[in-house]
Amino acid sequence: MRRTSVSDRCAAASAALRQAPWRLNGAVAGVSGLGVEVAGLSFHTSIGDRLRLCTDNGTELDAEIVGFRNNLAQAMTLGPVEGLGPGSLAFAPAGPRETMSRSASLAPSRAWLGRVLDPLGQPLDGKPPPSPGKQRFRVRASPPQAVERARLGPRLDYGVKALNCFAPSRAGQRLGLFAGSGIGKSTLLGMLTRGASCDVAVVALVGERGREVREFIEDELGPEGMARAVVVVATSDAPPLLRREAAHAAMTIAEYFRDEGQSVLLLMDSVTRFCLALREIGLSVGEPPATRGYPPSVFAELPRLLERAGPGRDGAGAGFITALFTVLVEGDDHNEPIADAVRGILDGHIILDRRIAEAGRYPAIDVLRSLSRAAAGCNQPEQEELAMRARRILSIYAEMADMVRLGAYRAGSDAAIDEAVAIAPRIEAMLQQAREERVDAEASFAALAQALHGEGK
Repeated sequence: MRRTSVSDRCAAASAALRQAPWRLNGAVAGVSGLGVEVAGLSFHTSIGDRLRLCTDNGTELDAEIVGFRNNLAQAMTLGPVEGLGPGSLAFAPAGPRETMSRSASLAPSRAWLGRVLDPLGQPLDGKPPPSPGKQRFRVRASPPQAVERARLGPRLDYGVKALNCFAPSRAGQRLGLFAGSGIGKSTLLGMLTRGASCDVAVVALVGERGREVREFIEDELGPEGMARAVVVVATSDAPPLLRREAAHAAMTIAEYFRDEGQSVLLLMDSVTRFCLALREIGLSVGEPPATRGYPPSVFAELPRLLERAGPGRDGAGAGFITALFTVLVEGDDHNEPIADAVRGILDGHIILDRRIAEAGRYPAIDVLRSLSRAAAGCNQPEQEELAMRARRILSIYAEMADMVRLGAYRAGSDAAIDEAVAIAPRIEAMLQQAREERVDAEASFAALAQALHGEGK
């Protein structure tokens, strides 16, 4: 029999230990509000690690470490904390990081298309769990290095006249959709999911009302939209950690399809509720409140999420993530902290205006206040000229509308105002679009030209 050396036996024992199904145990030291303090794990875990907590009725609850204090790990659960108390068992997988990861991960695949999932990849549509992919991806991933990213791709046709003409974007661009409540935001998102010229749509409903989820899926998306979409849902009653996870999970799914060479449209509703979840987490671990009660970590976490969207790595055959992030402006204040921070990160913004919606024109896009920073790379010179002329006319009409209504302006006093009074209503009528209607970019500019030049010209 061949004798083995001590070093060989040590190497074999080390390899066996790496594969052994052992775990690291601790205990709950305290529960306060949304936070759970765990003893015995502080020197073996790190921020973002997942734990399992055992309740008094024998069920296990997922949790994540969000901080450390006084040699105790501070965790937050992904479910209700009822049944937890001092002494409850807490455990985490142990072993070398290269063989056993404790951070959240997903294994998306094409079988996820047409499905409604929670942030953990579990089905919410009553169907069996979707088949996982061959590879798992970290949910909290880093964006590609700036110098390694590809340039923006070709023009993305939204199928919506107002966007095609006045806020055009290229594949891989990131825009914000700023709106108050009840202005038609969900309807517009449904139109984009069905009509945009993309391969895959990923929809994240973060903190959505539970009653509206099914209505959005069945009425706004419909079978046509769902056929090429993955919907990730965390309703408003979900724990803050799960609501935060919904945004990162949707981004991870979008990155999977992008790296497969697909053109992906990511619609996230809403970034504001994502930030509210971050605020709850930050305050629970003792962060000081800063701007309007938001702790500093919110404004550090926000770009980490938003920067993940965009083109893939150059030369790797990757596709694009064109992202539209909705922002709920409190009291229609477009300068509140979240709106201001998001606007500074993204490549453009689309404004939905309450007055336009109340006047009955949908989608209620304020074309004068909406902006795409990549518009110059989208339009042909003649298209750009049409859009600029329409903007000038609408701007003049907006300034003089009250005087015209009051009869304070006399026709013939100014040729530019006379032109605006005659043409602006035609442009407004052109911008009206039914929910089920899709108008491509060429047809959108043809309709704008007809409105500017007059019927039949």
